[in-house]
Amino acid sequence: MIPPLALDPGFGSSIGTGIGAIALYAIVGLVLMVVGFYAIDWTTPGKLSALVRGGAPNAVIVTSSGLVSMALIVVVAIYSSAGKLDEGLLSALIFGFVGIVVQVLAVRLLEWVTRLDIGSLIESDRFAPASVVVAAAHLALGLVVAVAIS
Repeated sequence: MIPPLALDPGFGSSIGTGIGAIALYAIVGLVLMVVGFYAIDWTTPGKLSALVRGGAPNAVIVTSSGLVSMALIVVVAIYSSAGKLDEGLLSALIFGFVGIVVQVLAVRLLEWVTRLDIGSLIESDRFAPASVVVAAAHLALGLVVAVAIS
C-alpha cells in the first residue's frame, strides 16, 4: 500500500498560480519577441521575412542573431522582474520593450560606424563574411543590453 502524500493544504493553489504565471510570462515574452522581430525588420533595409523565406543566407544569419539577441533581452527582463505577479509582468514588459529599442538603435549605430551596406549585404544570394560581423554585433549588444536590465 502506498502511503498518502503529505502535501500542504495550499499546494494545489500554489501550483495553479505558478502555472498561470508561467503562461502570462510566456505571453509577455512572445509579444516582446514579435515586437523585437518587427523592430529588426522595420529598421533593416529590405524585407527580412521575405529574404529569409527566399533563402538569402546573409538575411538568415542577421535575422537569426537578431532574434537570439532579442531573446536574451526578454529572458533577462523576465528573470529580473520581481514583486507581485502584476508588477513583475509590467516591469518585464517595460524593460523588455526599452531593451529592444536600445538594442535596435545600438546595432544600427554600430552598422553606421562600420560603414556596412546592410541592404546589399542581406539581399545577396552569396554568403558574405560581413554578415557574421553583423550577427556578432547583434549578439554582443544583446548581451550588453540584457545585463544592463538586470
